[in-house]
Amino acid sequence: MQDIVRELEEKRATAELGGGERRIKAQHGKGKLTARERIELLLDPGTFEEWDMFVEHRCTDFGMDQQSIPGDGVVTGYGTINGRIVFVFSQDFTVFGGSLSEAHAEKICKILDHAIKVGAPVIGLNDSGGARIQEGVASLAGYADVFQRNVLASGVIPQISLIMGPCAGGAVYSPAMTDFIFMVKDSSYMYVTGPDVVKTVTHETVTHEELGGAITHSTRSGVADRAFENDVEALAMLRRFINYLPANNREPAPHRPTPDAADRLEPSLDTLIPDSPTKPYDIKELILKIVDDTDFFEIQPEHAKNIVVGFARMEGSPVGIVANQPLVLAGCLDIKSAIKGARFVRFCDAFNIPILTLVDVPGFMPGTAQEYGGIIKHGAKLLFAYAEATVPKITLITRKAYGGAYDVMASKHLRGDVNLAWPSAEIAVMGPKGAVEIIFRDERDDAERIAELTEEYRVKFANPFIAGRRGFIDDVIMPRSTRQRVCRSLAMLKNKKLENPWRKHGNIPL
Repeated sequence: MQDIVRELEEKRATAELGGGERRIKAQHGKGKLTARERIELLLDPGTFEEWDMFVEHRCTDFGMDQQSIPGDGVVTGYGTINGRIVFVFSQDFTVFGGSLSEAHAEKICKILDHAIKVGAPVIGLNDSGGARIQEGVASLAGYADVFQRNVLASGVIPQISLIMGPCAGGAVYSPAMTDFIFMVKDSSYMYVTGPDVVKTVTHETVTHEELGGAITHSTRSGVADRAFENDVEALAMLRRFINYLPANNREPAPHRPTPDAADRLEPSLDTLIPDSPTKPYDIKELILKIVDDTDFFEIQPEHAKNIVVGFARMEGSPVGIVANQPLVLAGCLDIKSAIKGARFVRFCDAFNIPILTLVDVPGFMPGTAQEYGGIIKHGAKLLFAYAEATVPKITLITRKAYGGAYDVMASKHLRGDVNLAWPSAEIAVMGPKGAVEIIFRDERDDAERIAELTEEYRVKFANPFIAGRRGFIDDVIMPRSTRQRVCRSLAMLKNKKLENPWRKHGNIPL
């Protein structure tokens, strides 16, 4: 028995060492943690239960039968974050560059299968050189097996990818199908083809960072939801982030008691909207002043900044917030913001997280670039997402809600549950000046007359009361009471039940 125990200890020690001290030092030299160190920081101390520590690859070609390391380049298992079960896999770059083999893929598939079965989130810590070339099609089959499980898990359990090193080629598609992607600046990158291939095919010279680094994907492409400074910050923020999410699509998100009173008034909001309708203000000020403890976890803060999305709590329960940002492009909806908003709304709906929509939108962005880029179809994504959503939907119009954009932003017509407005709200087909110049086009040369008619239109239509008369707005409220009214609405909607007609699935305009 002692011999077997000794052998077990030796095998564990070998597996825990991964690619060996030299490669571990190289990993640390790049400012990166090892696969196991990352898991230790991510999970509650002492809760990690590792699976498949002794799995080895089965490849015998190209001398691989002489190279075998227990674990085969990925550490898998489960543990807890703040006491809640999560499954995790962490690719080990010190073992064959973290490359994915058939056995490596089987380990990831096993935890995805179990996570779906028990209803727990999956977190992937990606740090891999890609498919293991020596295994040929077997490694490609392994990727496809993982992809299939990502799809089956979508909308059933939260899936989060943290890119902490290279992620290239076919490897990028598993994170792409998860719910959120976080990256680490200067040490992680994602792309379908690397700089060398790009140079050969298109003759463009580009660095790894420019092509697929954390800044590129969190600002330009929108592939990444957040970019963090280093491994430690990324793991700490991921621990914070997962507290907003339910374990699965059948459970409520975790409630956190707060000393922040639900009926708290915020008098400063009465002066948030500037006197001039063309002067911007920061919608994030409103968000921070009405949510619990000024705590807001923004998603994609550097991408499509004309719309703000993220998670907060109201009276201790998580809510998803979607808000137009007047500071950027006057809060107009364009292609990128519509896609960003639609993706977020669909996640919230899939996981029963109520949606609070803060509206100040002058319309859709005009121009050939938007039309040629397909703003019609992309804008319809946000419309489709809101119309399809069955979770509690509360909408507050702070200032402008013009044209089709008024409809799209969780209006009463898209089954908004509670639709509120501030006295400063302007709900109309378009702005007063543009409307008057169309209605009275024969008098456009008379500046004084146009100014007079514009003011008349503003008084008649640029207010929330016309919509209020028709029941499209449930109430016009004082800004200072916004938190109180939203919290009461959420409490009233807690047991809301609404179902869409039976169907296999909708056909969102992708």
